[in-house]
Amino acid sequence: MTFTRSITALAVTTSLYSAFTFNALANDTLAQKDDIETITVKSDFRQQSLQKTPTSLSILTDTDIKQRNAQHLEELIAVTPNVNFASGSQRARYYQIRGIGERSQFQEPINPSVGVIIDEVDFTGIGSVASLFDVSQAEVFRGPQGTRFGANALAGIINITTNAPTEDFEGSMQFDAGNYNSYGLGVALSGPASDAVNYRLAVNKYDSDGFIENTHLNVKDTNNRDEFTARAKLAIEASNDLTIDLSAFHFDFDNGYDVFSLDNNRNTLSDEPGFDTQKTSALAAKFTYQGLDTVTLVGLISSANSDLAYGYDEDWAYAGISDPAINPDINPDFAYWEFSSTDHYFREKSVTTAELRVLSNKGEEIFNGSTSWVAGVFYKQDNEDLSRQYTRNDNNSKNFDFTSTNERTNLAIYTQLDTKLSKRWTLVSGLRIENYHADYGNSDQFDDNINDTMIGGKLVLSHQSTEDSLWYGSINRGYKAGGHNTDGSLPEDLRSFDPEYLMNYELGYKITLLDNNAFVRTALFYMDREDMQVNSSRVTKEGNGTSFVSYLGNATSGSNYGAEIESAWTINNSVNVYGSLGLLETEFNEFTDANQNSLTGAEQSHAPSYQFNVGINYQPTDEWLFNLSVDGKDEFYFSDTRYFDYGYDGSFATIPEEDIKSESVVLLNASVSYIQDNWQIKLWGRNLTDEEYANRGFYFDNDSRDGYTPKAHTQLSEPLVFGATLNYQF
Repeated sequence: MTFTRSITALAVTTSLYSAFTFNALANDTLAQKDDIETITVKSDFRQQSLQKTPTSLSILTDTDIKQRNAQHLEELIAVTPNVNFASGSQRARYYQIRGIGERSQFQEPINPSVGVIIDEVDFTGIGSVASLFDVSQAEVFRGPQGTRFGANALAGIINITTNAPTEDFEGSMQFDAGNYNSYGLGVALSGPASDAVNYRLAVNKYDSDGFIENTHLNVKDTNNRDEFTARAKLAIEASNDLTIDLSAFHFDFDNGYDVFSLDNNRNTLSDEPGFDTQKTSALAAKFTYQGLDTVTLVGLISSANSDLAYGYDEDWAYAGISDPAINPDINPDFAYWEFSSTDHYFREKSVTTAELRVLSNKGEEIFNGSTSWVAGVFYKQDNEDLSRQYTRNDNNSKNFDFTSTNERTNLAIYTQLDTKLSKRWTLVSGLRIENYHADYGNSDQFDDNINDTMIGGKLVLSHQSTEDSLWYGSINRGYKAGGHNTDGSLPEDLRSFDPEYLMNYELGYKITLLDNNAFVRTALFYMDREDMQVNSSRVTKEGNGTSFVSYLGNATSGSNYGAEIESAWTINNSVNVYGSLGLLETEFNEFTDANQNSLTGAEQSHAPSYQFNVGINYQPTDEWLFNLSVDGKDEFYFSDTRYFDYGYDGSFATIPEEDIKSESVVLLNASVSYIQDNWQIKLWGRNLTDEEYANRGFYFDNDSRDGYTPKAHTQLSEPLVFGATLNYQF
């Protein structure tokens, strides 16, 4: 294998954000017009080209990954319009699409709004292991995907596909080195094991001290990254009619977690730094049988077992920080009492899925040959055991231990019809009926049983006005199951919540231009949310301290609407420009929080009103490639909590907006690559101007040095990071 040394029109279509790709021939010329459909949507019922898929969808290819030198999905997701993620963890685990999605999980069980799938394995809610080494592409669907994915795709889905086994032997190695003592090594091997079996093996190790310094302990690695990923895939041609694809994974992420600073900077004072670890082993099998004349049968089975541990120093400080004898910066006339506690969560999670799908073959369409169809049944068993170890050693000297079990079962049937109304008009209609059953119990003697039957689906009308342009209009209905809140301090009416439903109305247009050297993809959408599940918090007093109780509840309704634009243009053999823009408006149509404060008309959280990405690739010679890009994001609310209890009299006051909102930010990224036939070296950097901005924030009283005065506490995002990467192919 060799590295391409020229810009091709093909690369415009194979990557949304870059015009350069690696190919088997170093002297490739401009691609032919038929190559415009190279990008393939792999996670729909039938594979089809991105440009002819009637939905708002971004595909991030291996070229995008290499261009930004992204080790993890969180370092790449910023280039997709109207997609955000919440920190509060070492690696991003919770994503928001069009302003909808969870931001954290503590004691309460949650039903995520954004699903994460990796090679047919469901990692929804535990997607912090979304490593990008040897990944082929990541598909980001915006809007509900109820027909295809069901209950965990209310806002959308992120589907990651790793590279497939190859018929010819190939291999690659990747070496990374960067600031903050960061190092990575990856190896991938692929080829034939026999005439009927091809294999692929990929192993990656990544270590970094992280960008936090614990000044109390005088160390720089309390927020470190120690991540190991191993994948194995087999493609088996069992017979002329049966193919079997097998995948095995092992993830071992042993990361630290020490990010919140009492001074809102990257210097922490914790004496008991936290952790955020995940060990997952998973298997998946896909069986495709084409021995029948009329239909193709597809069977999918997957199983994943995970041990997750998450914990932090709740007081964010060391014992004695307010004692003048220990901390000389404390005025002895103003010494304050203090508390000390840690909060640790240990989860054992197992997820098993099974799906049987029947697809009509080409030439076997129904309704006078106009309609292809698919029908299927889906089963999912999701079991989770939680052990919480929580200490709070204040004047009450309390110790809290909590355990829970949650057994959840999803059973669904679905169908989809793709009808050719004429040569240019197509109608897609889908329906999914899903039953969700959950048995929950915990050590506080709280037991709950949920049984929800939900219906979702879609109607999509598309018009292929020319070979190069597509119009579509769609109505999609998504859903998410109800659940329970477990904290005993909550009143009875907040102990459970109902399913949420969403109607998404969308109008889109896709076109290729300038002899296939440019494209534009646009979408306008309006989302009507019913019985919104809102993550809120209830502030209660505990002894001399304040307790923060997070819970889920239903707001009456909400609206999310906006636009998405993606485009790229290969100007000539040396220059390519690209960009994306997401516009978003959100509001609660009617909502009163748990403390009877009205949020009607307020913006929803983690929903910036704009996001953009623009960039340019420049290749003056065969050997040199330069990339420059800019990411931007508007301010947004950290949570749906807008009021705070400032005293013990039960009165609430509005929190100043600057204390509960992020700041708008613009980030500059760049890379310089030197390319040879079978190797490439690249110097790269993200956030080159070292902007300081927050991704997660809270407003409460947690600093004993000022007598626990309520104020903003934020988790800062990635600073300036830079390094070098060497890729070698053989």
